[in-house]
Amino acid sequence: MLQSTEISIIVPTYNESKNICGILEHIQKSIPKNLKAETIVVDDNSPDKTAKIAEDYFYSIKEKTDHTINVIKRKAKNGLSSAILNGIQHAAGNTIVVMDSDFSHPPHIIPKMIETLRQTRCDIVIASRYIKGGSIQGWPFKRKLMSKIATGIAKRGLGIQPHDPMSGFFMFKKNIIKGLKFDAIGYKMLLEILVKTKGAKIQEVPYTFTDRQEGASKLGASTVLDYCKSVWKLYKYGRSIKERRISVRFLSKAARFFTVGASGLGVNYLASMLFSLSADMWYIHATMMGIAFSITSNFVLNKYWTFEDKDFSAKRTITQYGKFAGFSSIGALVQLGMVYYLVDEGGISYPISLVLAVAVAAFSNFILNKKWTFKEKVWS
Repeated sequence: MLQSTEISIIVPTYNESKNICGILEHIQKSIPKNLKAETIVVDDNSPDKTAKIAEDYFYSIKEKTDHTINVIKRKAKNGLSSAILNGIQHAAGNTIVVMDSDFSHPPHIIPKMIETLRQTRCDIVIASRYIKGGSIQGWPFKRKLMSKIATGIAKRGLGIQPHDPMSGFFMFKKNIIKGLKFDAIGYKMLLEILVKTKGAKIQEVPYTFTDRQEGASKLGASTVLDYCKSVWKLYKYGRSIKERRISVRFLSKAARFFTVGASGLGVNYLASMLFSLSADMWYIHATMMGIAFSITSNFVLNKYWTFEDKDFSAKRTITQYGKFAGFSSIGALVQLGMVYYLVDEGGISYPISLVLAVAVAAFSNFILNKKWTFKEKVWS
């Protein structure tokens, strides 16, 4: 059960001068009266003086409230996960809340998270966009698609069960991370906590994520790269702990296969478009060239990474490549047929038709190659 002085709310910031006073006020008003909480602002040397504004705000209210606001001023912009860890190190409470400062995470959800933690005696409470009652407002389709893909990779590739492992709004008991070492790469600290606290009891509560109204989004190419690095490190961490559940092993291998397939989608698409535009090929011929390039890249990556076959002797590799290409050709025929039908009969543009056709062909390739090319049981 939560005690009266044992909740710490960590709010990482960078250039949040327009939001910081408002979010601190809303947090203060949202905390139940019987809880003397602290808010820890971890600022990465914001040029817009976010840290000073937060300090000035606390000085203006400290005589009127028991709510404490501590500001940690870091000397450089070292990343969100690193800031969260820094806040945890300074936290007095044994229950930690992590949230953004841009109002995308509504403070009025905190009491519901506290009550869920108390009633269910769980270890982690996730404010979820992807369970019944949760939603996202203000995101374009591209951003939603990226989020869904990242969530799918996390759930299938890392064996994560919660619906929203990419949430940046969560609560946990501080003792569950005692003794754990964190890499703190990128923007998704919850994902690392979930992987490294196997067996922790988790609950999710719905909330509506609303895109920021003030300030600039931190999402960019570096964020995507950091996410890829983080997933790879967490995957290797999970591999170091022997996983006995067949379902998790199967999903992990399937996720690797489809991750390779996603890279093949890029190779296929780029090669097809390159030949279509630069060589002035008919789109069907260009698509065939794209398929050939992607089959080769997919074979090498799947052999080495997905199915962990390090034997590249000539005879074995050529035999496997022949089978892989043969099974991939089945998908290729499906792809070609779909592209032709969607373009000529459906009137859909070639780039969109190409993406849809490649996606449809992927699933059968995994099962066929798992069983016949790399000699593995399908359910293993």
